[in-house]
Amino acid sequence: MRLIFANIIAIYRKELQSYFASPLAMAIAGIFWLIAGFFYVTILLDPQRGILAQVAAQAAVEQELGTPRPPLDVPYEFLQFFLGTVASLSLFILPILSMGLYAEERKQGTLELLATSPVYNWTVATGKLLGVVTFYITMIAPLLLYEAITFSVAEPAFPATIPLLGHLGLILLAASVLSLGMFVSSLTDSTILSAILTFALVLFLWIVNLIAANVPGPVGEALAHLSILENYSNLIQGVVDISSLVLFASYIFLGIFLTAQSIETLRFQQN
Repeated sequence: MRLIFANIIAIYRKELQSYFASPLAMAIAGIFWLIAGFFYVTILLDPQRGILAQVAAQAAVEQELGTPRPPLDVPYEFLQFFLGTVASLSLFILPILSMGLYAEERKQGTLELLATSPVYNWTVATGKLLGVVTFYITMIAPLLLYEAITFSVAEPAFPATIPLLGHLGLILLAASVLSLGMFVSSLTDSTILSAILTFALVLFLWIVNLIAANVPGPVGEALAHLSILENYSNLIQGVVDISSLVLFASYIFLGIFLTAQSIETLRFQQN
């Protein structure tokens, strides 16, 4: 067990170093921060579409109608809107991060060496996944800092558990997508094809609840439970739903398992 753990750490460090040394990964992180920062300021301060504008509009309506309405929870509504936007942005970013996990190994001819090495296939897959998930966490960490600064002036005080749970949901969402993308990457030596196929797969899991709405009976209910968007929404709303956690964990382990089986198939072909 100690040897397995040491192998995972070694692969994890190698993958993490490769991301921080990659100009493409740094460019992706820079673009992500630029776009996320733009949406952060826009959602918060835009005079027409920002959350503060919604508060002013609600107050005007209440004054005009003379009928009080429940007050708008500004920090909560802002967090919902912003994390939903970040998740949509990640839908495009994550397939790019996962596309080279195994496709580059195939292209460079080192995957055959990896497949015939004495290291367990799932150990390699776990180390690779931990590396890319850690890189994604470093991408979203500044967003949590911005939110902490913004929420520090909220009256009444906004509970820190809600944004923390929301970011946990974002990490689980990313880990699920990256794990499935890792499996897709193990099937081809084309990074572009890997990114496109991963995006198509994630898009299906993103909108499967819309498909399930048109399918009656238990089949429709089963499809609705597969939606990563629906389960992610539960977490960013501050709801600790065990079924959502189980679903994300299932996607993560499924990606690792399928990747290990894909490499095992290559090992069998080599033999």
